Amino acid sequence: MQTKRTVFGNRVLPYLLLLPQLAVTMVFFIWPAGQAVWQSFLQQDPFGLRTSFVWFRNYERLFHDPNYLNALGVTVVFSISVAVLSLGLGLILAVAVDRLVKTRLYSALIVWPYAVAPAVGGVLWWFMANPTIGVVPYLLRLVGYDWNHALSPTDAMIFVVVASSWKQISYNFLFFVAGLQAIPGSLREAAAIDGAGPVKRFFTITVPLLSPTSFFLLVVNTVYALFDTFPVIDATTKGNPQQSTTTLVYKVYQDGFIALDLGSSAAQSVILMLIVVLLTVVQFRWVERRVQY
Repeated sequence: MQTKRTVFGNRVLPYLLLLPQLAVTMVFFIWPAGQAVWQSFLQQDPFGLRTSFVWFRNYERLFHDPNYLNALGVTVVFSISVAVLSLGLGLILAVAVDRLVKTRLYSALIVWPYAVAPAVGGVLWWFMANPTIGVVPYLLRLVGYDWNHALSPTDAMIFVVVASSWKQISYNFLFFVAGLQAIPGSLREAAAIDGAGPVKRFFTITVPLLSPTSFFLLVVNTVYALFDTFPVIDATTKGNPQQSTTTLVYKVYQDGFIALDLGSSAAQSVILMLIVVLLTVVQFRWVERRVQY
């Protein structure tokens, strides 16, 4: 059996087809990243009239700044919590739906939150968790817990983790359902005939065969927690109270757009970009080895 292949008679045509994507990458990624790297070596006066080249002074100031070190610790706790919660609940919901015969209605209902913009989702959660008018504090008071994320750093962290994970659960759910439905039913039936219970079948068959999907979602959720959660934090806590919810990406915004310290903000964005690149390399270098394709 012969496989049909597309042959380009013109050698220039493939490059022309790639040109739009290369242009988008250059304009919206390479160029801004280069500008951020250059800006991180500069420092402006308070009025923005004079710019001086300061080498690595912006980076040195960051690692001696307790507020930046606090944002780094908050980001670690926040990112791990969001990834674990969104992946765990997404998998649980996917397993529950996979047992149903007709899954279209349930899948559509669970996927709906993903269509909501992060800023809109943050506003919705702000209303629900508002200490004065929110339904969540009212229900928690019935069981004896006084919820107030505006004053309690612990409540604020729980609040932003739940609000950020709410949208991402739908995304994880879609991929987990697709991965579960791709697993041959004969494997589970054979394991059941051999005497394996539901829990053993899940950990010995389902989890290993879902490892490619899980690895992909781990990378996506890590990037999401580090970057795309900014609108949620800005709409809910604005990094408060006591900077307990100020993540790295939100501190970039505070220093760059509010404090107008462009050199420090650019240095923070470069460090954040390097952290994401390092995490991605680690995941593909070591975590992927445990993936069973």
